[in-house]
Amino acid sequence: MDQSTGKAAPAVDTNVTHSPSTNFIALTLGSVGVVYGDIGTSPLYAFREAATAAAEGGAVTREVVLGVLSMILWALIVVVTLKYVLILLRADNNGEGGTLSLTALASRALGRRTTLVFVLGMIGAAMFLGDSFITPAISVLSAVEGLKLVTPAFTDYVIPITVVILIALFAVQRRGTAKVAAFFGPVMVVWFLSLATAGLLHISDDPHVLLAINPLYAIEFGVTHGKIALVTLGLVFLAVTGGEALYADLGHFGRKSIQTAWFGLVLPALLINYFGQGALVLSNPAALENPFYRMVPEMFLIPMVLLATAATVIASQAVITGAYSLVQQAIQLGFLPRFTIVHTSEELRGQIYMPRVNTALLLGVLMLVLLFRSSSALASAYGIAVATTMVVDGILGFIVIWKLWGWAWWRAALLVIPFVLVDGVFLSANFLKLFDGAWVPLLFAGVMVLLISTWRRGTRILAEKTRKTEVPLESLLRSLEKKPPHIVPGTAVFLTSDPDFAPTALMHNLKHNKVLHEHNVVLTIRSADTPRVTDEERVQITPVSPHFTRITLTFGFMEQPNVPRALAIARKLGWTFDIMSTSFYLSRRALKPSAHSGMPVWQDRMFIGLAKSASDASDFFQIPTGRVVEIGTQVTV
Repeated sequence: MDQSTGKAAPAVDTNVTHSPSTNFIALTLGSVGVVYGDIGTSPLYAFREAATAAAEGGAVTREVVLGVLSMILWALIVVVTLKYVLILLRADNNGEGGTLSLTALASRALGRRTTLVFVLGMIGAAMFLGDSFITPAISVLSAVEGLKLVTPAFTDYVIPITVVILIALFAVQRRGTAKVAAFFGPVMVVWFLSLATAGLLHISDDPHVLLAINPLYAIEFGVTHGKIALVTLGLVFLAVTGGEALYADLGHFGRKSIQTAWFGLVLPALLINYFGQGALVLSNPAALENPFYRMVPEMFLIPMVLLATAATVIASQAVITGAYSLVQQAIQLGFLPRFTIVHTSEELRGQIYMPRVNTALLLGVLMLVLLFRSSSALASAYGIAVATTMVVDGILGFIVIWKLWGWAWWRAALLVIPFVLVDGVFLSANFLKLFDGAWVPLLFAGVMVLLISTWRRGTRILAEKTRKTEVPLESLLRSLEKKPPHIVPGTAVFLTSDPDFAPTALMHNLKHNKVLHEHNVVLTIRSADTPRVTDEERVQITPVSPHFTRITLTFGFMEQPNVPRALAIARKLGWTFDIMSTSFYLSRRALKPSAHSGMPVWQDRMFIGLAKSASDASDFFQIPTGRVVEIGTQVTV
């Protein structure tokens, strides 16, 4: 987008990666393996759950099957194809997508960070993380349940096998997935071809199933079935969960690759499989117990279970990686404290591992499997988080289309409001399952919202209290000119969030050591509202006095800050930097709760706990520990 005019800029081909050897086919194949894992495994349970609910425990009639299939078909077309594939994929933030990227775009469009945009972004991010707990649980569980059809003897082993697979999946995260990721695309291509093949084998069981292409079947079912139709709609939504991943993974594969994979393979395979399940159930209503696996010839049942397990593991891997990426963005945007981030690949920038996030996800996923014990029970917990994220994306998308693309507000409203209304209906339908399990993602998301709001509020209060005791840098420099301390050789770098005030570590160094380095840098690290910044935008140097320089380093919200590497760039601007003669002074604050902090005591303690859990600044900013001097202070909040 042309930021100077606010008009839509010419379409930019985002099909680029960090490796020049990749090409369009490789990107398209990669998108099949990562982007479409979640939505691609929905046929395992979506039609079964929706049709079971629609039948109200009675006979599965033609009206039920055609109504459910019509709703699934048009949900895939309206929610996924029109909204995400054709519209929101164009709302890229320097090539990146996702709720937080859209939040940054909306803030840029409005010219400031508003409370509304922040709250929407926080809710969308929290709901995505809530969904991250459920996807691995329901996907792997639904795949392993196919073993019960091989022989009933496997029934008691479904839960243990699922738990073992999930533990193994999360255990390998620390080793990185760069090597095995190369197989994700080919495996998922085989999966989608298998979906289409299984469906084609059974559409002939009752070709009248193709009448469901007519949207009147969905409308008629909704009008004549009242509350049951709304409950069914909430389960039909299972067919589009994962649609938001199309937008979230925009930066990894590019718009054209994602669109090509969707129209060329994924959408046709999904529709053929759903219609095959519908035809099978019309010809044999008893198959509704598990129509997906009932479509598979008996001799291919075990291979299909193994393929489905592999597909669900890949889908889970994509969600886990997405959770890491989202938390990293949230840290950079100041939503969460610094957590340890481990890069597991030297070639692929997006390959990261976050130990604490990984542990939290594993515990949450295992809790869900052991609590619900079947994919049918867990289906009630699925959907509400994704539906909320989609509503948030729609509202933020309206702001971007109106303000950033330069559309008239009524034109933007005519485009977006229908999608928001559809998402709102799905959200309302999912709320009907609140006491059947939908409370689970709301609980996870609520905890995340509480953590984010506590961290933001606490850091603001802490900054205000610290500001009262800080000395303006200009005042300090005038004082040092009148009474200069002893000067020692070398360079001292003092990190601070506000370069207009003297860093606490600098004041304590002068007070206790009574010396000043020959070169002193007041260093501020900023997070841009773009995913990445260029080297030209990375460093800003402002001389203040013969002994002092202000330097501002800017990193995108998807970048891992590396202070020494960024300071080395300053050499091009004429500033001499030698890591071996440079000391980094950091303030380590010991926080104590205060009765008059502006937050309840329990929230004070939560904020202090979050602050203690944060990784060291030297680790997070990749500063060599041998060059760091930490000075402790005590602050009440």
